[in-house]
Amino acid sequence: MGGKRYFRQHIVNAYAALWLLLSAPPAFASGDIKGSKLVTGTEKLIGDVTTWLMILAPIVSGLLIIYFCIRRSAADEMDTKKWNNRIIVAVVSCIGAVLGSATLNILIGYYK
Repeated sequence: MGGKRYFRQHIVNAYAALWLLLSAPPAFASGDIKGSKLVTGTEKLIGDVTTWLMILAPIVSGLLIIYFCIRRSAADEMDTKKWNNRIIVAVVSCIGAVLGSATLNILIGYYK
């Protein structure tokens, strides 16, 4: 019996939320959004972050690969496989970060 009461309450809440959503007056933005500081600042921020990511990702990945190679040389046979996998993950992550950053730079370039 208690479950029906909660179900009915959820139905009433859903109808109330729907009524509030549909009865809200429409709002229109005025002005040019393309020239706003928010849009131009966001474009510059994304451009700067992707540029730094293209620079830092290979450097950090290279340092990690050097560290993983040192650890692999001191590891036994079982741990060598783990360190090999970590090296592969570092290389693939570096490639993914650089490609993702380049893709974002290309997309941002279309909006300028």
